[in-house]
Amino acid sequence: MITDIFKYFVMGTKEDLDLFFEGAQEQGFLEFISVGTPKSIETPVTIQNLLSGIKILKKQPLREPYQGGGDLLLAMQVAERVVELKEDLERLYEEKRVLDAEIVRVSPFGDFSMQDIHAIEKKGNRKIQFFCMKTGKNLSSAPEIVYIGTEYDLDYFITISKEPLSLPGMIEMRIDAPLGELEDRLDFVEDAIARFETELKDYAGHIGFLQHELVGELNLHNLIRAKKEVNYPLSVPCFFIEAWVPKNKVSILFELVKTLNVHVEQVLIDKDDKVPTCLQNSGSHLIGEDLIKIYDIPSTEDKDPSSWVLWFFGLFFAVIVGDAGYGLIFLALAFYLKKKFPALRGLQKRMLRLLFILSSACIVWGISVSSYFGIKLTPGSLPTRMSFLYYLIENKADYHLKMKDDVYRTWVMKFPEINKAQTGDEMLKMSAVTKKTTTSYQIVEEFSGNLILEFTLLMGILHITLGFLRYLRRNIAGLGWIFFMVGGYLFFPSLLNATILPEFLGWIDRPTARVVGLQLLFGGIGFAIIAALIQRRWKGISEITNMVQVFADVLSYLRLYALSLAGAIMASTFNQEGSAMGYFFGFIVILIGHCINMLLSFMGGIVHGLRLNFLEWYHYCFDGGGRLFKPLQKLRFK
Repeated sequence: MITDIFKYFVMGTKEDLDLFFEGAQEQGFLEFISVGTPKSIETPVTIQNLLSGIKILKKQPLREPYQGGGDLLLAMQVAERVVELKEDLERLYEEKRVLDAEIVRVSPFGDFSMQDIHAIEKKGNRKIQFFCMKTGKNLSSAPEIVYIGTEYDLDYFITISKEPLSLPGMIEMRIDAPLGELEDRLDFVEDAIARFETELKDYAGHIGFLQHELVGELNLHNLIRAKKEVNYPLSVPCFFIEAWVPKNKVSILFELVKTLNVHVEQVLIDKDDKVPTCLQNSGSHLIGEDLIKIYDIPSTEDKDPSSWVLWFFGLFFAVIVGDAGYGLIFLALAFYLKKKFPALRGLQKRMLRLLFILSSACIVWGISVSSYFGIKLTPGSLPTRMSFLYYLIENKADYHLKMKDDVYRTWVMKFPEINKAQTGDEMLKMSAVTKKTTTSYQIVEEFSGNLILEFTLLMGILHITLGFLRYLRRNIAGLGWIFFMVGGYLFFPSLLNATILPEFLGWIDRPTARVVGLQLLFGGIGFAIIAALIQRRWKGISEITNMVQVFADVLSYLRLYALSLAGAIMASTFNQEGSAMGYFFGFIVILIGHCINMLLSFMGGIVHGLRLNFLEWYHYCFDGGGRLFKPLQKLRFK
């Protein structure tokens, strides 16, 4: 729900300034308005350090919560030590990486003393150098070159000569520390890493303590920042400021200032004011609010789309996943997460509830279309009989059997025994085709695909119709486009010689649907243009361009059918391939295949389920571009 916002002028004595702002923060319903450029205030070091410490500790294994108590000073000491440990560990890990690489580089020469090397060079008046070259290259036969060994396709040498040598085809290696020194340093570094990591893990139990102190510091910082926006007249010891107040909180404002030397008065909202959008939802509507914030914030002129987006998102997600078996797995995952993390709060808890909603929607839709892990069930099985889709398929078969139309004759040509069918159910069963060990019922599969395709178009028409109806007062032409969509649904199937739901269920015959549909098509276009001209004058002539937009948006809902069909084909394919490979390898193929398919279906359901709401539907009933109402409120540690 979007609540109306009022603008109030607040004026009071300086003595009551602190009491007023502390009370406002405690109640949490006033957003103070900056006059001119907002006064910036630097984030305190305490907050920065506490945030850094908490961020680091969240990556550590869980520990028993710290119960020793303490104050901000202790929290700062812990946070600073945690940050220091993290920086030291990063430095040590980098040194370890360098040491590991250096040890690999110099290990072919073995362990030696650099002091002995320098002594030999000084007393023997010789220069000792280290070289390497690609194995297999021609080597000079100079007596100064001594072969040491071969590692990693490289040959290693040392040279003992009177003057420094530069050997063609060979690379001189500079060695600053021998193998022994490097290994000793590596042992020290690894020991330091182990000690620092242990100390860092020991601090993991302090997260709750640091968060508690952080909340206190944030509340203080927000209070100071809000007071910075106060204006003080030069002549009198008073303060004044303006604030946004939700309509349903005005009484609380007057209650707040009743015992203070503070006066409040409603003022007019300027045309240049950016009025914030105050969303006040609870329960499942709050989950929808989380979803709409992903894309955009409603304007103050919008109607809250939270619940609409949530339930249609659930429907679209279920259609895309399209399988009750996958829905059961998602539901089991939701129960596991609920048990694993019983203390979830806020957004995390709402996202878990969303998973329950989506998985339940998948189960309901999967049962309705008789889809269980891509397994092809026989028409006479109990799950099939429970399917609402099969009820429609059977009615459609009865219709074609009764009418003896082109569809019936086409199937008789493929399956002549259908000529003997007395009911639609018999007609469906006579279309069985067996390949290897799999039996499919071709009429059932074709009718099923056609009906789901029709369902997705109807979902698009219904979804966009609701969008037009929500904003009908602002756009009367939307009623014409509703007639246009319904007319298209009734008229175009007659051109394609397709049988639609109202026809085979006996609600309307094809000739009537054609005539009524054509009238609604052109009548809707005419009504939309006339209504737009009346409402927007000559600017309304551009309404004719919406014909292509509406038509394209309805067809965009076919993505639901395409994604559902792709998932069903993949599931069926994995089942067939797995069953042909034996129990062991077949089980692995089926398991991995369905995991991949579930992941792709889940991703597709999220992306396209939200897209149809945010693009196709928002186009007709959403302005957006709003700014969230952000009152000064006291953060509380849970």
